[in-house]
Amino acid sequence: MSQLRAYDLRGATESAARAAYEGIGRGDLAAADRDAIAAMHQSLRQLGLAAMVLIGKGPKSETPVLYHGERLGDSARPAHWDLVLDPMEGTSFLASGMTNAMACLAVAPPGTLFDPGPAFFMEKLVVPPAAKGKVDPTAPIKERLRDLGLALNKPIDQLVIFVLEKPRHRDLVVRIQTAGARVSQYPAGDVAGSLMASIPQSGIDAMMGTGGSPEGLLAAIAVKNMGGDFFCRLDPLLAMERKAVADAGMDTESWLGLDRLVRTDQALFCATGITSGLLLDGIRPESGGFKVQSMLVGGEAQPRQILNSWFAKG
Repeated sequence: MSQLRAYDLRGATESAARAAYEGIGRGDLAAADRDAIAAMHQSLRQLGLAAMVLIGKGPKSETPVLYHGERLGDSARPAHWDLVLDPMEGTSFLASGMTNAMACLAVAPPGTLFDPGPAFFMEKLVVPPAAKGKVDPTAPIKERLRDLGLALNKPIDQLVIFVLEKPRHRDLVVRIQTAGARVSQYPAGDVAGSLMASIPQSGIDAMMGTGGSPEGLLAAIAVKNMGGDFFCRLDPLLAMERKAVADAGMDTESWLGLDRLVRTDQALFCATGITSGLLLDGIRPESGGFKVQSMLVGGEAQPRQILNSWFAKG
């Protein structure tokens, strides 16, 4: 298997973030997304990976590059890596200038990652290393919070739970607050919220709720490397998605743990901030250029590293 370092992935996420930056607050969602996709694709090709895009920006009918199943490098050679990527996580919110938008990329040896297939959404539970193996995702919210508090040596009223600010989570928010914990809600940042939940003393003690499956797998790779715990249950929300999941015979009742989601210790993760959020600073203009911040997880970057880069304009 070809050698690959977490540092090698920075070029792809930084290129995508810098391309997307021009679209911040301009309201042209399609252009920002297209530019980020093209920049990441070009950078990955220059990296010379022999890889397959396991989860990309959609099927081939929807995107010309970085589609599900695309082969990078010499297609006559076996793929050395499976890729999971999102050149602009938090796409709809980037166009409005909101927080937590990032360019994300993860790689793993072929066949070692769970493939959610047509399931675009999954329910998730993420907890930090101190709570690993101590919180049952099938338990009621009140019991989850009780066990989380015991594991972290915190009273429930000091726990902070990250939940995406979506109409589907109204009942979840009420149950968390009724149990006595606090809720930190953001309109975007599925990956950032999951990673913050796995970092001790981050200010976030757990992440709960339903979000994207691609974002879930990206986060699971990083969370495993950082020693946290990640659980998910396929939770299709759209009518066509529910039918496709049912036709594929996929289980929407059982919770999957990291032993099913990431079956390797060689997976790598990298994210670069586009707009500032919980996890990373966004791109910041500075005299003569701009500053970019990235997070590397896995490999020589264990458990994680935050790196700043400066680029000249032009």
